[in-house]
Amino acid sequence: MSLPQSTCTLIVGAGPTGLAVALSLVHQGFRDFVIVDALAKGENNSRALVVHAATLEALDTIGCGDELVSKGTKLSSMRLGDRTGVLLTPQFDYLKPYTRHPYGLILPQTFTEHILEEKLASLGVTVHRPYRVVGVKSNSDDMKLADVTFEDGQVITAKYIVGADGARSTIRTIAGINFVNPKSWLGDNSTTLEQLAQADVTFDAGNVDEFGFRGVMSPNSLFLCVPLPSTFNDFLAHETGQTIDRRIYRIICGVPIEEGPVPHSPSKEYLQTLTDKFGPLGLSSDPSVNPSGKSVCIKDVIWTSRFRTHSSAADTFFTRLPTSDPSGVQGAAILLVGDAAHIHSPAGGQGMNLGLRDAIFLGETLVKHIKSAETNPLSEADNILTAFAAVRRSHALEVIAFTKGILSLVGMKDENVAWWLPINRITLRDWLMWMLGKIPFVQRQAVWGMSGLGRR
Repeated sequence: MSLPQSTCTLIVGAGPTGLAVALSLVHQGFRDFVIVDALAKGENNSRALVVHAATLEALDTIGCGDELVSKGTKLSSMRLGDRTGVLLTPQFDYLKPYTRHPYGLILPQTFTEHILEEKLASLGVTVHRPYRVVGVKSNSDDMKLADVTFEDGQVITAKYIVGADGARSTIRTIAGINFVNPKSWLGDNSTTLEQLAQADVTFDAGNVDEFGFRGVMSPNSLFLCVPLPSTFNDFLAHETGQTIDRRIYRIICGVPIEEGPVPHSPSKEYLQTLTDKFGPLGLSSDPSVNPSGKSVCIKDVIWTSRFRTHSSAADTFFTRLPTSDPSGVQGAAILLVGDAAHIHSPAGGQGMNLGLRDAIFLGETLVKHIKSAETNPLSEADNILTAFAAVRRSHALEVIAFTKGILSLVGMKDENVAWWLPINRITLRDWLMWMLGKIPFVQRQAVWGMSGLGRR
């Protein structure tokens, strides 16, 4: 399919964030846009896992919330502890006075992406694939426009370019926007969790739902086990022909640096070793260790990957393409959303959530800017985009600080508090979590922070 020669707005990237920008624009009654993606098909993996309350409320505003809720599993609580017991059980019910979505929605990213793209298609919008951007330059006839060149030589002329093309964003790189780790009160060596292995698996014991959403903290690792909705099995069968008759679980495990780098695609044996070493004892393959007296082994590996827990934020989420015009004419507007604008650790399940909210609010903001620019000087209209970018970047920095804080807590180093206070940090942490976890205010603050309701 050939690309159109021009459009008002070009959205680069059709992951959940890019799709949400497009859906938001359509909801605003605006259709003069093109959305492209470098892949022939959407990412066939799970990646992000939880959709939080603030994001569901934003999705409600563009008519997508109910569809996602119908496919996911509502998470009412989480259990965090050590390998043998539970120390803290945050309850999402505390959110009931503040939202119609007092839960976390378990829904793998690939499924979320599929639902959003299907919704967009039902509205008559096609994602153009595969089209990879290789260059952006000012249009020779009108400096306020940009010519975006693709790998196959095709060119689109656009007034606005939305970079929703991920952490290695081509648009951000071409625009010359720095992407660095923001400074915080937490030092670079505040956590042992620098790398993670993650996978979607089944267990040979069949349904082990008694674990629910289970997090295990140990001196050198964090292990998570989360049951995925049964609708995900149906989705995989439809999309890949892969029939899986057992419950699928997401497992995520921190791997100490001293054990070497995590393989690019961790094997079943590698994942089993991590589960036996860092997971809850009830998932151990060693019957002499497992409290049930039986072994529980990983049966199938549906998807597997690795992740580095670094953080970065773009210096700005809005700029204009530089021009060589001596009169100072500004070039096309460039806006960044999602991973192109900010990345951080998966702690608290914040990444895709913040990106989706960026995208949905950008749709409304872009339409306001387009209308304003029709009757006002561009410099005045640009105040709308500047304000939007400042707010979204502020929220991104808050989330980065929040996820760093979680990571430093669950990935605490195995050492004494101080040379003069011979109390182990992890022992003290676990004791405090057990004590504070009994206080409703503490539980409320924990789920409020994850929900995103305070930074929509």
